Amino acid sequence: MSFSKTLILLRGLPGSGKSTLAKLLSEGGLHPIHSVDDYFTDAESGEYAFDFKTNHLAYKQCEEFTRLEMEKPKSKIIVHNTFTMDWELEPYFKLASEFDYKLFVVTVENYHQSGNLHDVNEEQLQKMAEKYKVKLY
Repeated sequence: MSFSKTLILLRGLPGSGKSTLAKLLSEGGLHPIHSVDDYFTDAESGEYAFDFKTNHLAYKQCEEFTRLEMEKPKSKIIVHNTFTMDWELEPYFKLASEFDYKLFVVTVENYHQSGNLHDVNEEQLQKMAEKYKVKLY
């Protein structure tokens, strides 16, 4: 079974492997990948500098880049964010519906016990985990 247009949303806590899985699914860069983290990552140096005051702009940019890919259209688009709260997923549900994309939401878990790239501390990870909801049916 194949789908002509697919949107894959990868969700999970920092360090779960979302970025790594996104790269794998992109098949060597064939399919576009977007993330809120892109906003905070310097294109030249690759340095990440999170700023909570502009986090809303990062969400908007990620949504807009996804929309632009859908307008082309691309056969597969991957978005990887923590998506701990339903409101973070909803814009992508609407985009998938608007542009007739088959939608998959994939939860990535940290069974490999890897640390996270952004040095999110244990207390903050625990707070994020408490907000995390998984829809199993």
